[in-house]
Amino acid sequence: MDIGVDFVALWGVRGFEPQVEEMMLANQANWDQRTPIHLASAFYGVDGSRAPETWFAEYEWGDLGSLDGVDLLHLQCHLGVETIALARRAARVVGLDLSGESVVQARSVAARHGVDIEYVQGNVYDAVDVLGGRQFDLIYTGKGSLCYLPDLFPWADVLSRLLRPGGSFYVIEFHPLLYSLGVVPPADGSQELLLRNDFLSGRGAEKRDATYTYTDGPALADARVAYEWRHEIADVVNALVAAGLVVELLRESDALPWPRWPGMVRGDDGWFRLPDDSPRIPLLYALRARKPVTG
Repeated sequence: MDIGVDFVALWGVRGFEPQVEEMMLANQANWDQRTPIHLASAFYGVDGSRAPETWFAEYEWGDLGSLDGVDLLHLQCHLGVETIALARRAARVVGLDLSGESVVQARSVAARHGVDIEYVQGNVYDAVDVLGGRQFDLIYTGKGSLCYLPDLFPWADVLSRLLRPGGSFYVIEFHPLLYSLGVVPPADGSQELLLRNDFLSGRGAEKRDATYTYTDGPALADARVAYEWRHEIADVVNALVAAGLVVELLRESDALPWPRWPGMVRGDDGWFRLPDDSPRIPLLYALRARKPVTG
């Protein structure tokens, strides 16, 4: 891969080896290619067919608490669909994403919804500099984001630096068990609950054929390779603790905002669960941590 980037310089700033920098740049190019497909997809419902609030579990709003007057940062925001729901409740909202094309389209989507959101393009690991040293009351991220981060310890350090004393970080993510079962259906069409991928971390980057994304729509023209890193819940907790954050809440949930398996049942909350005769397993987890007030 020849992207014309000074990897030695980046390695000195972020501490990643040049090969890892190449992988993150491949992901950036892949998400640039995914963006127009996702924008037109029925999955996201950007055309107004799906309200942004439906991407949130009911418990998320309780976990987050009142957002009145809150300065909020949404990391890895993609098209900004969830960012819109957050902006309708918070005072000031900033969205950051690796993909420049996603940021361009997120601005357009926000304008169509009549909400004021500042969008910034940048790598999460560079967020402190990209955002000019600003700090926030709340940082939100999740639902398929952490797998694109090669190392959670420098990520957690970035979170700590972005938070004001007393500020909170909230993540809602696909459970490692869901990743092991497969976030998208397997190519063979099987619908059985079978462990197909690693549950635990430790094997490094996983190279993915991302020719087709998880939404409806056509194949990517190019930039068809993406890389993911597996992270256990323990990895997330340990990284946050090492960065000086205090974990306040951890929950696991059996529901998803879309039907991963055809037999899933839609509940009164609009989310999908496996039928009663299936094993009850965690599909998402949510965690809240706080930066202590010192001095």
